Amino acid sequence: MTEDTYAHSPLEKMFDRADVYGVGFDEERAARKPLRLAIIGAGGVAACKHLPAIARLRALWEPVQIAALCRTAEREGRHLAGLHGCAWYDDAARMLRQEKPDGVVVASPDPLHAEHVVLCIESGLPCLIEKPICRSLADSRRICRLADERGVPLMTVANKRYSPPYRRAKRFVTDGPVSQPALFVAKFNLGYDYVDLFESGTIHIFDLARFFMGDAASVMAFGVNKYHRTRRPYPVDNAVIQLEFTSGSIGTVYSVSSALSLKPWERVEIYGNKTWLAVEDQWELLLYDSETGPAKSWRPVIPNTLLFDEEFGGFLGQMENFLQVIRRVEPPLVTGWDGHFALEICDAAHRSLQSGQRQVLQR
Repeated sequence: MTEDTYAHSPLEKMFDRADVYGVGFDEERAARKPLRLAIIGAGGVAACKHLPAIARLRALWEPVQIAALCRTAEREGRHLAGLHGCAWYDDAARMLRQEKPDGVVVASPDPLHAEHVVLCIESGLPCLIEKPICRSLADSRRICRLADERGVPLMTVANKRYSPPYRRAKRFVTDGPVSQPALFVAKFNLGYDYVDLFESGTIHIFDLARFFMGDAASVMAFGVNKYHRTRRPYPVDNAVIQLEFTSGSIGTVYSVSSALSLKPWERVEIYGNKTWLAVEDQWELLLYDSETGPAKSWRPVIPNTLLFDEEFGGFLGQMENFLQVIRRVEPPLVTGWDGHFALEICDAAHRSLQSGQRQVLQR
């Protein structure tokens, strides 16, 4: 599998079969090895993103079942388990011991990620872990090394890599015309202040920067805490992060917690030699490859398109890749180490804010 395997969405396959809802029999998918998944930490993101993506894949004939979920809050846990026809547990170790799933989605609170991933790896269970992979580089390095030592697949949630506009943009960078890009520019706006600006939001952009431009070599951050709106102590509410990549290219990321989240919240621009592209709010891709020719654009027709949020948000492709990784028939598009390196940029940005100095990343 190559990275542009995800350049064509399940939706395109549906139209090829004259099956726009995707519920017609899919011989290839139906013949795959059946799998059972467990979920540790079935909160909002699991309930609203991961579980719907799994349900959609099942409708597309993917042979996967939810064996059980773990959530300490009994009322919410039993409710969600009832919706998906699976068992509820309040103890992750007991769930894994009794259910013996084929793989695990870890979506527990960030401080518990390392504990839960170690539990899975020591049980030999492949993991898909929510971002940020951990809250400390020491913990993320430890679990990535443990996964490598045990030969257990470890993936980090980086759903934007699987989103159709970013998949196509990746093709334009890999195959041209925006090859060997020199500059990456992005913004990430949050209009709510109850999450950590870098770790819970902008980390998506840091991952995309690596996805398109390669490893970061250094990080320099500038920030202000102008409005003091954060509920938890956080050093800035607005920041600019400058990146240098090992390829010699450069980048700038704007990160804001005092904006309006939905009007819009994300933009990525990538500049090559006399060509550049932009992905606007994860739904429209613009390509500029000629001084005199027209701009090219790709976007869904909302609300008339038969395109599901699970797919356009990248959760469908990510979950399918995870299932194929469990089956050992595909490599992961995003690994635990990718999550570690994205967290590394977060950490370097914080150190730069504190010191006022550019932080050089060591490999």
